[in-house]
Amino acid sequence: MTLTERVKRKALDLGFQAVGVSRVTYDRQEAARLAEWLARGYHGEMGWMARTAKKRQHPALLLPGVRAIVSVGMNYDTEDQPDDRPGHGRIARYARGEDYHQVLGERLKVLASFLQAEAPDSRSRPYVDTGAVMEKAWAQRAGLGWIGKHSNLVSARHGSWLLLGEVLTTADLDPDEPGADLCGTCTLCIRACPTVFGCDDCLDVCPYNHQATPTAEPAFRATPLTLNPDLDALARQSAAEFQSAFRHSAVRRTTHEGLQRSVAVARKNAP
Repeated sequence: MTLTERVKRKALDLGFQAVGVSRVTYDRQEAARLAEWLARGYHGEMGWMARTAKKRQHPALLLPGVRAIVSVGMNYDTEDQPDDRPGHGRIARYARGEDYHQVLGERLKVLASFLQAEAPDSRSRPYVDTGAVMEKAWAQRAGLGWIGKHSNLVSARHGSWLLLGEVLTTADLDPDEPGADLCGTCTLCIRACPTVFGCDDCLDVCPYNHQATPTAEPAFRATPLTLNPDLDALARQSAAEFQSAFRHSAVRRTTHEGLQRSVAVARKNAP
């Protein structure tokens, strides 16, 4: 097996359902799109997007000498069905189980260590939605799927239920063919979008998600608190109670203040 094949096999053994490799090159069109997106203010309050724009355009600023990026995806779709009766909130699927930063992060560290052991003269650095990496763009270049009209990565096999991570490396790996856009004229996600961050409406209507296989990863199973959260109970949570309840969940990244704001909106909109 080649080094690339061994790395891919290791990624699958670690529990990732998708893995691909892209060669690091400078894409002028992609850089121009990012610059225009930022200039139009589409990043909203995400000021870090503008502050890290150069690093997003030039991965070598993150890892000098980087030659390739190993993109991975882990299926997080469970068959849990939330209770939509009045008084209950809905939390997006990606945040119903354990914090995916930790679930993917630990395995990516193992993959990066494996890569360095297999190529001793190389250096590698893992990321899970925490660094200045255009993860969806690199995942498309690596053949994991394509970026749909809802701005999420879509896989013909796994739909949009893939949490992404990557390993930047100076090792010389064989690149995969980029993913082709298969959305065609479909606009279901655009029509379903309520322009609210963190919901799954655009994903629920995507045809590719209807045929995806649910995950077998126990870490992503919902808890009673994240599957059918009682809005009144959440509204009464103190900051300390919030930190304790969501200490192992990605929900804590929204902060107590942010969750209280969302709870207030949900209670106001309830029938």
